[in-house]
Amino acid sequence: MIGKQLLRSATSVGANYRAACRAKSNADFISKMGTVEEEADECLYWMELLAEAKLVQPEKLQPLMAEADELVAITVSSINTAKARKT
Repeated sequence: MIGKQLLRSATSVGANYRAACRAKSNADFISKMGTVEEEADECLYWMELLAEAKLVQPEKLQPLMAEADELVAITVSSINTAKARKT
């Protein structure tokens, strides 16, 4: 069940990023990137649960969690840049 939730949120990151790249306006881009941020953070949540439940060894998840954390940071930076251009 947790694995399915992780799969859903992980694939949503890519789908929403693709949609953001085709945004019709700056506001649309910011909105879609907000969803990317939420879904990437949700991936972290599910991976934390997998580790805490001892369903997956934490050391196997660590590189994926680090990458998801980087994606969240990059996404937040992109949103902030888009917001700065808006004003």
